[in-house]
Amino acid sequence: MKTLPTNEKELAKYFDHTYLKADATDKEMKKLCDEARAMGSAMVAINTAWVVPCKQWLEGTDVHVGAAISFPLGQSGLQSKLFECERAIQDGSDEIDYVIHIGKAKMHDWAYIEDEMRQMTALCHQYDVPCKVIFENCYLTKDEIKTLSEIAKKVRPDYIKTSTGFGPTSATVEDVALMKSVVGDDVKVKAAGGIRDWKTCRAMIEAGASRIGTSASLTILEQFKEEANQ
Repeated sequence: MKTLPTNEKELAKYFDHTYLKADATDKEMKKLCDEARAMGSAMVAINTAWVVPCKQWLEGTDVHVGAAISFPLGQSGLQSKLFECERAIQDGSDEIDYVIHIGKAKMHDWAYIEDEMRQMTALCHQYDVPCKVIFENCYLTKDEIKTLSEIAKKVRPDYIKTSTGFGPTSATVEDVALMKSVVGDDVKVKAAGGIRDWKTCRAMIEAGASRIGTSASLTILEQFKEEANQ
């Protein structure tokens, strides 16, 4: 079992504080960055159009700007993903989360998936930027999740990630444990999607998650604090 954070500062460093809605405006995105700055989260998870302003709003902090690539469907094609990824990095992204071609995974075209993962990971690492690979587990069987994790263990992106949060179901503790059991210490696991309270967050960390993607970071921190004070 993974060691749990012992204080609010440690817990905040698990969070990729997230706002990925289609109707985002300056108001919401500035608020996201202000919250991330105040709590000291690991990252803000945003769509690529917001990289430049979020980078400016977070200047002088150690909060990373994380761009979501081919989000949330993963269906834009490899060359488009590579272009969007490199552009986001040039604009100031410190981390990248990209969605795999889920259809190729369902067709078991594992050669395509591995090539996509290798090229996206290599591009990120060329710029010393962490790469997170989003599986979108709600569409996958356990065997498909296992195979994707085995590919990741070979390719070595920095993280594999459960979900976009836009699929029909959320991340599960069972899937986090499965992914971690395959990749071990070679690749980290990020849990995202439907994590809105400390109880769920704690279970994900205990199952092996090293990052938590959530828009409910402040609520989770408050519940963590309340539990610690009981």
